[in-house]
Amino acid sequence: MSRPRHWDPTGERHGGTPTYPWRMAPRGLYTRGQLRAKGLRPAGQEVAAQICWRSRRSKGDRVAYLYRLDRAKPVRPMTAAKAAALAKANAARRTCPACGRDAGYVLPAHLGTCLTCADTAALAA
Repeated sequence: MSRPRHWDPTGERHGGTPTYPWRMAPRGLYTRGQLRAKGLRPAGQEVAAQICWRSRRSKGDRVAYLYRLDRAKPVRPMTAAKAAALAKANAARRTCPACGRDAGYVLPAHLGTCLTCADTAALAA
């Protein structure tokens, strides 16, 4: 029986980083997303290992970095200033530069305006 393509627990073939195939990482190693779901963050620790898998969509290999659970720290709480800054940034993404209204959704980047202004410009042309 042959080894899976991305099986390299010593990191010999992948620049010293232990590498595992999809769903075969050892216990105690998690991606950033998995840590976040547990209310944790990597907290500046080095990458402990990586998962590699073949992707048909990107037509190549994909990589997800893994961090140790025992070195992770709790996510920092949201401050009032950070919440206000995020609300302001999200409001700017919803505000149409042409008519100045809050569209209620994030404006499409390819249009640059709300759908109403884009339709009006298309009809005028």
